[in-house]
Amino acid sequence: MLQSLLPLRWIAVLLFCSLLAERGHAIWLNLPASGRKCVSEEIQLNVVVLADYVVVSDDHSHMPTIAVKVTSPYGTNLHRNVNVTHGQFAFTTPETGSYLACFWADGHNERGGDVSVNIDWKIGIAAKDWESVARKEKIEGVELELRKLEGHVKTVHENLSLIRNREAEMRTISERTNARVAWFSIMALGICIGASVLQVLYLKRFFQKKKLI
Repeated sequence: MLQSLLPLRWIAVLLFCSLLAERGHAIWLNLPASGRKCVSEEIQLNVVVLADYVVVSDDHSHMPTIAVKVTSPYGTNLHRNVNVTHGQFAFTTPETGSYLACFWADGHNERGGDVSVNIDWKIGIAAKDWESVARKEKIEGVELELRKLEGHVKTVHENLSLIRNREAEMRTISERTNARVAWFSIMALGICIGASVLQVLYLKRFFQKKKLI
């Protein structure tokens, strides 16, 4: 009985890991007639990003157009498109940081008002084309699902490693800051004591000259 429960427990753990690793979500944006709205995502190095965007309008006779710009953490343009009703961008992240995708109405909206945009944003393992992998490696069914779970677990492991590294960096920064604050406090205390001693000596000499003491 116990042996039969162990595989089920491992499958539950793997499914939980897959939910953590699966980073694909749909986003709805209502763009004003002027101004822009942006979506940002913190992504680490060498991660595949895939996104589809489409303008949604009840009036099919007139579809408003938008402009799109995607930039890296250092401001590099990764995707730019204007006067479109739909599109797609895909890239592999060149560095770790916050990636920004901005959308705005580009002036071809004759009726004015807000423009609704649907964005299907996929990151990492969620952006992988598993159908191509299955055809290329000739796998299907349970084997394909196990391959997906393997990718999910690997992604979770990488995310946990990233979190540990950031925690270590924050701990180092905190320790350095505490040390600097301690030295600054000691220095400030020393300056205050020195200034007090000098003030007492000055007042003593002053009163002696005036023959008050």
